[in-house]
Amino acid sequence: MAVFLGIDIGTTAIKLGVIYEQQLLFETSVKLTTYEDKAARYQRASEIIALLEKGIFLIPKDLRKKISIMSFSTAMHSLRPANSQRVFLWSDLQAGETIAEFSKTKLAKDFYQLTGTPIHAMSPFAKLLYFKETNKYQEVTQWSGLKELVLEYFTGEFIIDRACASATGYYDLEKKTWSTEILSYLAIKPNQLAEIVDTTKTLAMKIDKIKHFGFAPRIKVAVGASDGTLAAYASFYRTKRTASLTIGTSAAVRQIVTTAQLEPNKQNFCYYLNEKYFVIGAPSNNGASLLEWSAAQLAKDSSLFFTQLPELLEKTTIGAKGLRFLPYLNGERAPLWDETVRGGFYNLTLQHTREDLLRSVIEGMLLNIRRLVKLVAPKQVLSVSGGFFKTTELAQLASTILGAKCIYAPENEPIFGLYYLYFEPEIPAQRAEYQFVPNPKEQVIYEKLAKDYFR
Repeated sequence: MAVFLGIDIGTTAIKLGVIYEQQLLFETSVKLTTYEDKAARYQRASEIIALLEKGIFLIPKDLRKKISIMSFSTAMHSLRPANSQRVFLWSDLQAGETIAEFSKTKLAKDFYQLTGTPIHAMSPFAKLLYFKETNKYQEVTQWSGLKELVLEYFTGEFIIDRACASATGYYDLEKKTWSTEILSYLAIKPNQLAEIVDTTKTLAMKIDKIKHFGFAPRIKVAVGASDGTLAAYASFYRTKRTASLTIGTSAAVRQIVTTAQLEPNKQNFCYYLNEKYFVIGAPSNNGASLLEWSAAQLAKDSSLFFTQLPELLEKTTIGAKGLRFLPYLNGERAPLWDETVRGGFYNLTLQHTREDLLRSVIEGMLLNIRRLVKLVAPKQVLSVSGGFFKTTELAQLASTILGAKCIYAPENEPIFGLYYLYFEPEIPAQRAEYQFVPNPKEQVIYEKLAKDYFR
């Protein structure tokens, strides 16, 4: 079996992992910078490429020489105008008002049914609609995203994988191509977008890139998929459990299914993975980004915040003495689909301490995710992934609040999703994993708290 390099380009970092025979030989990461310009949220294309190069060069030279397959996971919903450095992210809010008006039309339901992408400012469809209505970027002849950026850099081909394409809001799930109806509505021509290929397709790497990085002479590039679908697939492939939860910067509850499943009223997402599977689910804007905010704004010492979380949970009480936190600091996708909604503390009194505030942030975040679990994967065991679950006390609290058994394993990540997608290896019966089950007494208390927490 070949030495494999998986690269996951997320919202906050680029993660790299070298895998051989299901063993992680090397891993590293480099941080990405997101820029804000009023409602715009974007990263710079040149910085992404520079940091990607930096990450690859962190891999030992001798190991780089052995890599014969490389593949990419990228964040969904990115959009880049040609000849621009700006890669607009899912968190971009420019299209908020535009998509709010569009969502009231009959076309909104029709387009959701065609694509499986919720009608929300996160999607490239919403961004393109906003640019059209505000007459911005009208001279642009080509539109792309993160996946097209990195694949063109390494292969010279202008292509996108079917999983990332299916999260744009203008991909026809049934016909497996760009939707002529939606593109016509946006005044976009198909040749302005990348060629769509399947997620396991391989391409030759450009000779100059092979020499530049010191890869194996015949290295191939597998196009890969999106980070969300790959996290779900990694969990499914490794554990055979269809339900998964990821808490990263944002959060999502997902199910692996064999047919496209759409709920027009609830607007679950439904994205293509490969010829066998789709991934359905519900995303939240507000995951561990709330903890980062808490560390910066509420903690006494931000550098010690995460190491002191277990002690904080131990010394505070369930429900944070009646304090509630609405976790909508980034607006919200599911279950509200409203980027204008705002968060805040409720029932705050002079008796509440800094520690109470911090506990309520964690509880509010998890109780919100609990609603997504009830929507997508009720009464199921969850395969969980994301840095949040690396802290045992947080993982245990999540299991209790969600009312679900949680299984964590290092392989429940997009990089392993890429590996499984391409190689389809046989999984050994015994694999290291950590299991968390709800605390029965505390679960009863949280069940009562959840009933009217978001009243």
